[in-house]
Amino acid sequence: MEQRRIGHTDMSAGIIGLGTEHLDNKPYAVVEETIHAALDAGINLMDLFMPGEEVRRKIGRALAGRRDRMLIQGHICSVDLNQQYDISRDLTTCRKYFENLLRSLNTDYIDFGMLFFIDSPEDFAAVFDTSILEYALKLKEQGTIRAIGASSHNPETARRIVESGVVDLLMFSINPAFDLMPAVSDPLTMLGDTAGMMTGMDPARAALYRLCEQKGVSISVMKTLGAGKLLSAEHTPFSGPLTVGQCIHYALTRPAVVSTLIGCCSRAQVLEAVGYCNLSDEERDFAPVISSYRGGFQGSCVYCNHCQPCPMEIDIATVNKYLDIARLDTGAIPPSIAQHYRALAHHGSDCIGCGNCETRCPFRVPVIDNMRRAAELFGC
Repeated sequence: MEQRRIGHTDMSAGIIGLGTEHLDNKPYAVVEETIHAALDAGINLMDLFMPGEEVRRKIGRALAGRRDRMLIQGHICSVDLNQQYDISRDLTTCRKYFENLLRSLNTDYIDFGMLFFIDSPEDFAAVFDTSILEYALKLKEQGTIRAIGASSHNPETARRIVESGVVDLLMFSINPAFDLMPAVSDPLTMLGDTAGMMTGMDPARAALYRLCEQKGVSISVMKTLGAGKLLSAEHTPFSGPLTVGQCIHYALTRPAVVSTLIGCCSRAQVLEAVGYCNLSDEERDFAPVISSYRGGFQGSCVYCNHCQPCPMEIDIATVNKYLDIARLDTGAIPPSIAQHYRALAHHGSDCIGCGNCETRCPFRVPVIDNMRRAAELFGC
């Protein structure tokens, strides 16, 4: 597998990496199968943002004896207060969860200490102007983390992160639907050489990729497949669905990108992702698919859970997922989907419209309206 050097470090990552979010709440056998398949296939970079101790311990167990073969992105500020995914900017809380990550993985170092979810000016100030950054710098000085990174979905805030001079790695959401401007008239104008690829793109995103290349800050890519929606004929904004290989190729052709983190929860999914390395140029070519652009991805849930925690404990991403599936069928809702929805502890009807979720959402999903619609469709 092709390796690309990460920032100004001495570390290099394979162009295919592993996202582990789909291993959460899976039995150990699934975690072991996926992690071992990734290592056997030459994957050497993985992201672990989930704060739950159980999934961390399972991943640590699966890495036993092979820890030195995997670069780990471990996040500072990702916590699960009240048993829900959450973000904290309290140093004591952040330290507690980062130390838990080390213990759970049975390791004494993390390769990339990722400053978690820096999307707004307030997020930036709460991390970069506080003792949280000092904590990360101290961890690096001690060798507990080998390098500092950060995750963001917002190109303007990500630019400030890069300009800070602190990070070597930025985890950022990249796919053609996110990159293209809503009013683009000819998506093919973005194809060609590196400069040509920037034509027709959201200028803030294009500028960010160029800046990262200029500053020597590498990008690891999340949302490469758009939560699977770019692979779906029903959900794609283009003339048809993209393949996994086409999505990966799109991300890898952006400036500064070193690796695409593909979420997997089976050996088969890992092999599908690394199969990119053996594709022909024709099989990687995404131009024919994106030549007809039907609209942006903003407002579409990609099930990332950044909307949590919900004060009513609604699993918002799962409700949105079942709602999306229900909307695909103009007839009756598939009984299995209705059954799964009703088995949830809390439903769309429990939404109180507080709006906390919408302020957190990186993709401007109309969560309150979606909860209302789900309650109408499913009857609860």
